[in-house]
Amino acid sequence: MIRKKKEFSLGLVMLAGFFVVLALIFTPLFEGKNGLEYLDNLFNSIAKGSAYYVPKVREDLRELGPSRVELTLALDSAAQAEKASRLFMRAGALVNVQGQKLQVSGELGAMIAAALDDADAMYRNEGKAVSERAGFPEREVLYTWYRAFKAVEKALQGEKKFKEARVVAQLNQKAIEPAYNFYGVEAQRILDRAGIVVFSLVFYVVYTLWYGFAILFLFEGWGMQLEH
Repeated sequence: MIRKKKEFSLGLVMLAGFFVVLALIFTPLFEGKNGLEYLDNLFNSIAKGSAYYVPKVREDLRELGPSRVELTLALDSAAQAEKASRLFMRAGALVNVQGQKLQVSGELGAMIAAALDDADAMYRNEGKAVSERAGFPEREVLYTWYRAFKAVEKALQGEKKFKEARVVAQLNQKAIEPAYNFYGVEAQRILDRAGIVVFSLVFYVVYTLWYGFAILFLFEGWGMQLEH
């Protein structure tokens, strides 16, 4: 039984308004996307704009200096090892493939620089150039680099070459991963979209409170209340 009709009516109107707005959010009114898709793309673009670390990895590479290595790497499959061999050879390394294992001999800096060039191109959404250089799809190129350098890092640590291993880890974390994850996303600076960012955050808080107060007024209208 409704005890407080005013509170109940207010809660009902607020709840109805909440669901009307919710329906609008899931309608493709925002550049052909619904509200969640639009904001997801927006925040991905902003995140990409702040995730460009290729210059920092290049600086680490310069500090590393010449470092010739001879490593035995274990890849995930024979097919991946074959693709990795093509990437390393492009960087001037001597490579011998035996199933999933790869024996690599060459200048570590040249290998890292080749991977950085591909990561930089992918970050700039120039995947076609990466694919043409490697001879297979661009995303697969970066994934192969990632897995190959995971194996390189492990091998370097086994040889106690920790300085080199740190640079390789930075290559994967700071260059290859962001380039792979954000490929196809257009980078934007948060200052350029500050208005919509602030609005979306304020709207989220207000919209959450809106629903909470709607439920509160409905319960009060029914006569339900918390007591100590």
